[in-house]
Amino acid sequence: MPIVTIKMLEGRTDEQKHQLVKSVTDAVSESVNAPKENISIIIEEMKKEHYAVGGVRKSEV
Repeated sequence: MPIVTIKMLEGRTDEQKHQLVKSVTDAVSESVNAPKENISIIIEEMKKEHYAVGGVRKSEV
């Protein structure tokens, strides 16, 4: 039972997340020969002020 966790900044639409889940499910199913109904995907969204690169928060860019 593959479990995939995707961490990303908030702001994507429900349609974008729907397409992401579908695409990732298809890729995992094909890659490891797992039935789609056994693949779980968790999307963890982060606020831009909670993510930084090079000492600069994304909310400050």
